[in-house]
Amino acid sequence: MHKLYFTLGSVLAGLGVILGAFGAHGLKTAAPESVPTFQTGVQYQMYHAFALLIVGILFEKFPFKSMNWAGVCFLIGILLFSGSLYALSLLKATGKVGLGGLGIITPVGGLFFVVGWICFVMALLKK
Repeated sequence: MHKLYFTLGSVLAGLGVILGAFGAHGLKTAAPESVPTFQTGVQYQMYHAFALLIVGILFEKFPFKSMNWAGVCFLIGILLFSGSLYALSLLKATGKVGLGGLGIITPVGGLFFVVGWICFVMALLKK
């Protein structure tokens, strides 16, 4: 299982670098008002990509369901939280109005991050 978290963490961190460069250069030129939202998505993606790498490292020493759930929650959080911020930024940059319920996805993703950290701590505290 730990190889999966190493792979996901590495791929998502690399993608975060690419998206960060896009936000800093491409989006900044096209729609500077969208950059802060996009940058927040990149930040949280990077933080939690590293968290996935840490889960991969610690999974051998703490092979508990709660450690596995931490990794799953971090991944879902990245997809929902960062993904929705990317979508909101790009829709805003293209002038699309009426984002519908897309904005409600962001806090749900944030909740997955929090649950992931709770699961992580629970795994570390098990004997």
